[in-house]
Amino acid sequence: MAVTPVFGALLFTAFATAAMSPLHPLSDEFIVLINSKQNSWKAGRNFPLSTPLAHIRKLTGVLKDDMLLTLPVKEHDADLIASLPESFDPRDKWPNCPTLNEIRDQGSCGSCWAFGAVEAMTDRVCTYSNGTKHFHFSAEDMLSCCPICGLGCNGGMPSLAWEYWKHFGLVSGGSYNSTQGCQPYEIPPCEHHVPGNRMPCNGDSKTPKCVKKCEAGYDVEYGKDKHYGKHVFSVRGGEDHIKAELYINGPVEGAFTVYADLLNYKSGVYSHTSGDALGGHAIKILGWGVENGKKYWLIANSWNSDWGDNGFFKILRGEDHCGIESSIVAGEPALDGL
Repeated sequence: MAVTPVFGALLFTAFATAAMSPLHPLSDEFIVLINSKQNSWKAGRNFPLSTPLAHIRKLTGVLKDDMLLTLPVKEHDADLIASLPESFDPRDKWPNCPTLNEIRDQGSCGSCWAFGAVEAMTDRVCTYSNGTKHFHFSAEDMLSCCPICGLGCNGGMPSLAWEYWKHFGLVSGGSYNSTQGCQPYEIPPCEHHVPGNRMPCNGDSKTPKCVKKCEAGYDVEYGKDKHYGKHVFSVRGGEDHIKAELYINGPVEGAFTVYADLLNYKSGVYSHTSGDALGGHAIKILGWGVENGKKYWLIANSWNSDWGDNGFFKILRGEDHCGIESSIVAGEPALDGL
């Protein structure tokens, strides 16, 4: 394919600038550079160039999680592993679980550790009940009321989020301004995407105060709205055990290192191409598949549905890419009373 003069000029600028100094992670030159270096995924603009780097850094909120190694390890039977399909999407297996399609928005807060957890917990109430029970766990309650989890909007540990669910429970709650559940998310979505009409991002959201009561108009008391996990565990031992867990029980929470190029993901199977590490990030892993010969994990992010591929992305599977297969946490919900 012939290179147009405009594209050629951008490409030359990208390489020339990269040779002299690191490119801004949201610049057009960086996006051109990413697309020129590989063809397994496409980069494009998700964030306005004016987005503060403080906000970008705030999106990665996983602290070093030494407690992960203290969790029981879930392993699956070799016969089950051998029978797993080449691809799996939980939305096909559990069509009556609408939250499998949900993409939340953490706003200008390093609360990904809480979001990845409550998203998977919410799905698992439905998957464990085969689509008959539904409960939308509150990211607000987890973020603001779990002192052992870490530092709230300044980061937390996924393993302790799941332990908190098991021992202290969580109330219900939907997205910002949704009036859904006991405690909807308090931090508003900001304009960290293109195009949009939200307020500008600034990266300085404070952790909401823990309030142990439901919002006005919700007809269940805070203590009675809480629901719990029965068992909490990690999934280690490589991709096969993770696949088996997803196939049998539903989504899990994972964590990995975010590099600057992921900010610009649009489609395809992501693999780190260029740019510096920004920090640890927690997400919900749903399923797996193969695209153009590349094995991938299907992942729901918490940067709103106008980031990436309608809020989802795919990342290289089977090589512990960016650590994606090393920090898997999940659990079994207690369905009594739901």
